[in-house]
Amino acid sequence: MTTPIIQGLHHFAYRCRDAEETRAFYEDLLGLPLCHYIESDYVPSTGEYCPYVHIFFRLADGSCVAFFDLGDNQVALPSPNTPAWVNHLALSVPSLNDLLTIKQKLQQAGIEVIGPTDHKIFQSIYFFDPNGIRLELTAQLAGQPELDRLEQEAHNRLNDWNRRKQKISAYKPSFSQ
Repeated sequence: MTTPIIQGLHHFAYRCRDAEETRAFYEDLLGLPLCHYIESDYVPSTGEYCPYVHIFFRLADGSCVAFFDLGDNQVALPSPNTPAWVNHLALSVPSLNDLLTIKQKLQQAGIEVIGPTDHKIFQSIYFFDPNGIRLELTAQLAGQPELDRLEQEAHNRLNDWNRRKQKISAYKPSFSQ
């Protein structure tokens, strides 16, 4: 097996309605420290005029979840051709006990939580942040031997899905219809 050259996630960025509301959710409720702040009137990659604040919240492994507040109090609109449960950010917690503790904390804050949902190798809870972004928190249940076995099967299982998908798409309407 070849080791990928990509070493890890640096950050994943979303649009947010309000930087302070988002900070309170991710830092105060989920416990992710605000670790970096960028403010600019111009987009560095394009030169486009668009005043913004870019905030970063650090995960235990050093990667970040980041947000752009564009100053217009708007959230990103969901994709019209994708069910709301598809696009989400999944983050791991150390144990099932930690997952249940966070679920209770979220519910005490008035946030609707689905789960735990049993995915066999991990369990998850699901909820939305103040920006309408679906989050999943997971607790790993499977050990390394099981994960290695699943990795060995992954290509064959994907090939099976691709054959099945041809049959499904022949009679299934698209989501946007």
